[in-house]
Amino acid sequence: MQTEWEKCTAFHGHECGGLMIGYKAVLLARRLLGLEFSHDEEVVCISENDACGVDAVQVLLGCSAGKGNLLFHLQGKHAFNFYLRKSGKAVRLMLKPLPQGITRENSLFYYREQNPEDLFFVSEPRLLLPEEAVRFSSAACENCGEMTAEPYLRVQSGRRVCLACFKAYSRFI
Repeated sequence: MQTEWEKCTAFHGHECGGLMIGYKAVLLARRLLGLEFSHDEEVVCISENDACGVDAVQVLLGCSAGKGNLLFHLQGKHAFNFYLRKSGKAVRLMLKPLPQGITRENSLFYYREQNPEDLFFVSEPRLLLPEEAVRFSSAACENCGEMTAEPYLRVQSGRRVCLACFKAYSRFI
C-alpha cells in the first residue's frame, strides 16, 4: 500500500522540494481545520502559485480545477488558502524563507525533516471564499461556431463571439 507521499510522487512524476512544500501544507491545514478528502466542494484551496506543491493538494485533499474547488490567484508566492465550506473555517499558509545555507537543490531534504508548523506563517486568508461552482449554459460563437460557456461570450457588432474571436478595442498606444 502506498504512503500518501508516494501517492503524491506518483501523481507528480518525481520527488522535489516544491512537491514537499504542498505536502507539508496539506498536513498542517488538516491539523488546523480538520480537513478530509473533498469528494465535492467541501474543501476549497486557492493557491497563490501554480508550482509543484499544488499536485499534493489535488492528491491528498481532492481539490481540482474541474470540480471548482481548486482555484488560482497567481501571486508567485508559496501560499495556500484553505477553506472548509460547511464550518466557514479558513487558513492561509505562507512558506517561510529557507534558512541561510540551504539551497533550492537540497530543499527537499530540508523540508522533509521539518515539522509543518515550522515551515509556514499561519494567518487568516486575504481572499474571500468564492461561491460554489456554477454550471453555465453554452452557445455557439457566431464567428467560429465553437460552443462557449455564456459568461465567456462577448457581443461585438451585434454578434455573440468567443474570447478568441473578440477583437478588443483600445485607444491606448
